[in-house]
Amino acid sequence: MRLTIAQLAKRLEAELVPILSGSAPDKTGSSQISAVGPVETADESEVTFVSDGKHKASLEVSRAGAVIVAERLDGLDKPQLIVKNVNAALIEALNIFAPKLQAVTAGIDPTAKLAQDVKIAEGVSVGAGVVIEDGVEIGQDSVIVSGCKIGENSKLGKNCRLDSNVVIYHNCRLGNNVVIQANSTIGSTGFGYSFIDGSHRLIPHNGGVVIEDFVEIGANCCIDRAKFGNTIIGAGTKIDNLVQIAHNVEIGKCCLIVAQAGISGSCKLGDGVVLGGQVGLKDNIEIGDGAMVGAQSGLSHSIAAGQQFMGSPAIEKRESFRIFGLMKRLPKMTKLLKQLIKRVEKLEAAEDDKE
Repeated sequence: MRLTIAQLAKRLEAELVPILSGSAPDKTGSSQISAVGPVETADESEVTFVSDGKHKASLEVSRAGAVIVAERLDGLDKPQLIVKNVNAALIEALNIFAPKLQAVTAGIDPTAKLAQDVKIAEGVSVGAGVVIEDGVEIGQDSVIVSGCKIGENSKLGKNCRLDSNVVIYHNCRLGNNVVIQANSTIGSTGFGYSFIDGSHRLIPHNGGVVIEDFVEIGANCCIDRAKFGNTIIGAGTKIDNLVQIAHNVEIGKCCLIVAQAGISGSCKLGDGVVLGGQVGLKDNIEIGDGAMVGAQSGLSHSIAAGQQFMGSPAIEKRESFRIFGLMKRLPKMTKLLKQLIKRVEKLEAAEDDKE
């Protein structure tokens, strides 16, 4: 798709601030835009963006055809699209210029295998090689892409999307507008064993998984079913790729779980919790609303609402920064310590000679 800058401004509900073209202002915004690009690499056919004035220097050397900003930047030699929220405008621009893929059509591919007791609502698309077992219900306008499998008695709400090779085990519940990217698995048996008579025996996991509305789950994630009750993912939560969520975990609303995080069994996360990449949580701990755990942290205890922890083992953020600062000084401190030891040894030897 190609739009003039003026057309793009209208689509974004932005105020267009033109630039001088030759000796007269270009008030028409007639130059065309066909994509969105970063400040450093965008060319004349692309629109870029900045969220604050800190990047003005980069903009001055950028070749971008236009820039989305929150307020007018003086002295800039390119058209500015002034918006209330740069991130919201960026999302809209990316949607406008997204690749135009073949539209999904409702219907069931002839290679799909559906059990007799399956309820499929209007507008649902079922792709090639999909397997759907007895008792499954799929809500209106949902899309089940090729290679997926949905186990017995699981239910999907309206407007869900399962990308290729997603597996939903039996007795799982997905709300409306749930997105699960390729190769993720929902409802696998949890990792729970008892050592009995010289061997590890698997503890049955008879519960399920509940994924509430507007949850998005990345590729290659695993969410285990509960031993009893349900593993729960709260509404609006977003989960990155390669995340492991164990049995009986309860995650609140609008949480962010970044790639390679691992959440052990029976942990409880409040609303708005953020876990950075590769965070590991010990089992049976609670994280309060709005708390944040920094990347690569190992958290072994509960933390209260709003707290920020980092490190392994994880400690409060400010204390962690102080420790990291001291660690950088350790080589110099070690050198000084060795010098002091030598001086003390000389002083002690001199005292011994006096005796």
